Amino acid sequence: MSDIFRRHDHALGEFALRPLDVDADAALLHRWVTHPKAAFWLMQDADVAGVAEEYRRIAAHPHHDAYLGSWRGRPAFLAERYDPARVELVGLYEPEPGDVGMHFLCAPTDTPAHGFTRAVLTTVMAWLFADPATRRVVVEPDVRNTAVHALNAAVGFTVVGEIRKPEKDALLSVCTRERFRAAARGEATP
Repeated sequence: MSDIFRRHDHALGEFALRPLDVDADAALLHRWVTHPKAAFWLMQDADVAGVAEEYRRIAAHPHHDAYLGSWRGRPAFLAERYDPARVELVGLYEPEPGDVGMHFLCAPTDTPAHGFTRAVLTTVMAWLFADPATRRVVVEPDVRNTAVHALNAAVGFTVVGEIRKPEKDALLSVCTRERFRAAARGEATP
């Protein structure tokens, strides 16, 4: 499959996204989502067939999509885009026109690159905001995932508050295009 988005990071090089191919990517995704560092992904006990089934369900959903991200031409992260008024957050927050929900997961590695996770998140955010219809990106990470809360703040997210989902207590946060651009330029935002 061909890339739908590319971004050059000044420090780390080329990042790209392509639609997920469940049949071809299931074994790779299984290694990622069952890794101990992916505990907040809530798939620790899944087998390859279970991972494939979950991503087939996402692929079939009209308001949820999954994408495989690459770094320097190699698979390196997973991104999901969803309509939070119809998936994940139905009845849990007040949606606004132009809201887009997002999840991302970096592949586990034994040789981490400084700034990699932030570069992945910046790439995913740039991709979502490349759509002129996107006004805000909405996320709902586990309240205990302090590392992702710090990353979210670094790219412009503001906390709305805690919400209770069936599978977790989450920290609902939003990021506008303007806050993302200001964060990308290194400007402080109120």
